Amino acid sequence: MLKLIIGNKAYSSWSLRGWLACKQSGLPFEEMVVPLYDQAWEKRRQGDEFAPSSGKVPILWDGDCVVWDSLAIVEYLNEASGGDKFWPADPAARAMARSMAAEMHSGFTALRRKHSMNIRQVYEPRQPDDDVVADLQRIMELWAQARARWGGDGQFLFGDFGAVDIMFAPVVTRIITYGLPVARFAPAYMNAVLQHPFLQDWIAAAQEEDWVIEKFEQAAQ
Repeated sequence: MLKLIIGNKAYSSWSLRGWLACKQSGLPFEEMVVPLYDQAWEKRRQGDEFAPSSGKVPILWDGDCVVWDSLAIVEYLNEASGGDKFWPADPAARAMARSMAAEMHSGFTALRRKHSMNIRQVYEPRQPDDDVVADLQRIMELWAQARARWGGDGQFLFGDFGAVDIMFAPVVTRIITYGLPVARFAPAYMNAVLQHPFLQDWIAAAQEEDWVIEKFEQAAQ
C-alpha cells in the first residue's frame, strides 16, 4: 500500500497538495502525520523514511519506490491510477493545466512567504503588500483564462476537479485566512474548492489537531 508522510494539516500547504493527490488517485494509502518543528523534528527528519527528501514533506512511498515533492507525486499518481484523473483530456487544455500547475509550484513566493497557510484562523483583512497584490493579480488572470476557455459547466478551473485545483487549493485557504482581495468571479470557484469532500475532510482533521506552531499563528504584517 502507498504510504504518504505529511506535516501538520493546519499549516503544511505542500502536504495538502500531496494528500489531495492521493485522494484524487482513488488508490488506497496510509497517511502518517508528523508534527513539524517539534522537539523530535530534527532527529525524525534524519530517519530513513525522510532521507530521500532531506527531511521535507510530503514524501510518498510505494514499496521501495519513493517520490517526494508534491508535483512529482501528482505525476506519479497520475500514471499509477490510469492517467485520466488529474489532467484534462484535450491536449491544449492539458498543456495549459500543466503550465499553470508548474507556475504555482515554482512561483508566487511573496504570497507564500508573507501569508503562510493556517486553516484554523481567519484574520481581520489588511491591505497586502504590492508584491503580494501582483501575485494575486497573476493568479486571478490564470484562473479567469482557465475558466473562460475550459471550465464549461463544471465548477473547477478545467471543469472537473484535477491537478491544477490541487495545486491551487492552499492558495484558496490563504485567501480566506487573510481576507485577500480577489476578482468578482473568484469566490464561486473558491467555494467549490472549499466544499469539495476531500478538502472538507482535511479541514476537519486540521481543526482537531493539538499542535500549535507560533510562527504560523501571526496575522500578516
